[in-house]
Amino acid sequence: MDYPTEDPMEFIRRHAEKVIDRYRNEFPVVLVSGARQTGKTTVLQNYLKSEAGYLTFDDLTEENSAKEDPKMFLELHRGIYLFDEIQYVPDLLRYIKMEVDKEKKKGMYFLTGSQQLLLMEKASESLAGRIGIVSLYPFSRREITGEDFYLPFIPTDEYVKKRGAKKDVSLSDVWQRIFDGGYPAVVVGEVDRRDFYANYLKTYIERDIRRLSGISDELQFIAFITAVAARTGTMVNYSELSRDVGISEVTAKKWLSLLTTSGLVYLLRPFSKNIEKRVVKAPKLYFMDTGLAAYLTRWTSMEALQIGAMAGAMFETYVVGEIIKSFTNAGVEPPLYYYRDKDKIEIDALIYADNTIYPVEIKKTSTPSRKDAASLSIVNRIKDINIGRSTVVCNCSSPVAVKEGVLALPISYI
Repeated sequence: MDYPTEDPMEFIRRHAEKVIDRYRNEFPVVLVSGARQTGKTTVLQNYLKSEAGYLTFDDLTEENSAKEDPKMFLELHRGIYLFDEIQYVPDLLRYIKMEVDKEKKKGMYFLTGSQQLLLMEKASESLAGRIGIVSLYPFSRREITGEDFYLPFIPTDEYVKKRGAKKDVSLSDVWQRIFDGGYPAVVVGEVDRRDFYANYLKTYIERDIRRLSGISDELQFIAFITAVAARTGTMVNYSELSRDVGISEVTAKKWLSLLTTSGLVYLLRPFSKNIEKRVVKAPKLYFMDTGLAAYLTRWTSMEALQIGAMAGAMFETYVVGEIIKSFTNAGVEPPLYYYRDKDKIEIDALIYADNTIYPVEIKKTSTPSRKDAASLSIVNRIKDINIGRSTVVCNCSSPVAVKEGVLALPISYI
């Protein structure tokens, strides 16, 4: 496949294209799901070029046509087709199933949608065994810097060797990326950062929240999103959220579910397999874009954010997001957890692969030391599971041994 080369700032290749290409040859339907403005339509249009027809269900005429007579709608849109914003006509998936069962071809339909959980439930019910689902988040650091490296972050010796020596990333570069975020329009400079996020929230609420969820109090919902952003990197506490925003805990649970199904927030589950009952059971919440979180929490510059009260939480949020993207961009469900017990001993991330746990601590320091790895040995409490290399991800300039069995890695190695 040929890719645009005339201006690298106007086109950034998405690693998820490899997954789309694989799924196209395995399934009759491919769904690219994620938050608004993450580039779902762009990646599919670039991949398909001119070989597919296109329409969007943001167009009310097309939406009504698909709802009124779905069989006739598909009759009128034969051949390879890209249907944008399929969440507005979820019942069409049943008719797509009938069509692909009749034709028995791979790569017939390409879909995008902004309500992940809702879509996946509908897609799983209607298109089980017939659909490949790609989760697309804002740009990863690898994509922004033009790297081809696509292995998921599992910090084994083999991974570190394949990752190879990386160009040093300056502190200001890291924090500018955290402050700006990874939405394509911001990264390529199409829209001023502040203008983008202000309009993003307005569009998100009007098109997704109000239309699909029936929330009428926009100001209160914005207050809720802001309260969640202020808690990125912390355990979910519904009573605090409900008290701060002036809503019930039931409503807080419903609204947080909306943020997760929209792809804006990721809930990191605690690891509980083969472990004592002293561990906490609440998930941790992370905004999947630090730029949006920084905008909501009113940080006005990269410099202020870097030295501010949320610096540690934002750095952790950024690293967790990059780890998640390293898996989803390879078509793999992130096997990611965290550990925290009743004694408040915590490990930021546990990567669970091949019956092996890889503990990861996340520190914004540039000079990692033994104390940064102090809690990592707690994983020895986990029984009947192999313990792999422990890692501290930080702002150091190159890999360095912190202590026996613990390696500090620069953020560029994710």
